[in-house]
Amino acid sequence: MLREIRPAILILLLLTAITGVAYPLAMTAIAGAIFPKQAQGSLIEKDGKVIGSALIGQEFKTDKYFHGRPSATTAPDPADSTKTVSAPYNAANSGGSNLGPTSKALADRIKEDVEKLKAENPSAVVPVDLVTTSGSGLDPDISPEGALFQVPRVAKARNLPEARVRDLVVEHTQGRMAGLLGEPHVNVLALNLALDEASK
Repeated sequence: MLREIRPAILILLLLTAITGVAYPLAMTAIAGAIFPKQAQGSLIEKDGKVIGSALIGQEFKTDKYFHGRPSATTAPDPADSTKTVSAPYNAANSGGSNLGPTSKALADRIKEDVEKLKAENPSAVVPVDLVTTSGSGLDPDISPEGALFQVPRVAKARNLPEARVRDLVVEHTQGRMAGLLGEPHVNVLALNLALDEASK
């Protein structure tokens, strides 16, 4: 019996070493050599300090910044661990709200958000990505339409000409990957950093 078990144990150990240690280390080394920035999380630095990632959204509340998509992520309630509270862009708890199209809570929230945005820019149609959450709740990008919708508010809050702010949106609009995959989008953090520079 030991004669049959010994090869099985050796194969298990060998495959564990190959697939559990050698392969992950090799892939990490190759990724770090070929794509160093992406392998480190696509971190964005300002004045030598990491302020975010190009891959994870952040919450911007003031009128002088562009706002991203709503986030449905949550965290445990500090007052009651059996409940959760809203924690926008919480990377430790990525996920959507799981509210369906017949959900009254979802319909009420979207209606309220649309009314707020309509008050901000009454002459424009509210882009859908400014009132709906993504599947991950961490989306760092908005559509060019979502960014252009916010131009009047941001320009007024920054005391900048709307044309200058609109030009920044156009400069930071990224097209489809290889001209085929995905949709045009604007990274909110990168746009807001450019806006800070333009306001100096």
